[in-house]
Amino acid sequence: MTTRLLLISDTHIPGRARALPSALLRAADAADLIIHAGDWVAASVLDELTDHGEVLGVFGNNDGPDLRSRLPEIAHREIEGLRFAVVHETGPKTGREMRMEAAHPDVDVLVFGHSHIPWDTVSARGMRLLNPGSPTDRRRQPVCSMMRVLVADRAVRSVELVAL
Repeated sequence: MTTRLLLISDTHIPGRARALPSALLRAADAADLIIHAGDWVAASVLDELTDHGEVLGVFGNNDGPDLRSRLPEIAHREIEGLRFAVVHETGPKTGREMRMEAAHPDVDVLVFGHSHIPWDTVSARGMRLLNPGSPTDRRRQPVCSMMRVLVADRAVRSVELVAL
């Protein structure tokens, strides 16, 4: 079986946008699981995404008590035989792979956010690290973004960075 994931982070609503992009909502409808790596800012974003599908998410540094009471700091889920973890912050890019291997030794795929910078690397031991960027706040990036990921047979089959 193939599982279709939608990866997003750092929506920052209403500070950076008034609403989620319509392309993101269409992608959420097509996904089997929506993964959000924190900094929702408004709990209404969690509620809205839940209307579009199952959500696995964590709180970020800009999320208040309402979201922190509903979401963990770290989320774990096995998907198609792969062990996923979701966190908001991973620290500076230098040494990220080694730090995350040490912090999450039993994880195959780590989804993170915070920087708004898309990231797709594989650590020395084989952990895949994915950051979808932000669908609403591109910061120093050329475009806002999200990721679509296909997982099947204990492997990440494809990762697509989608410009919004």
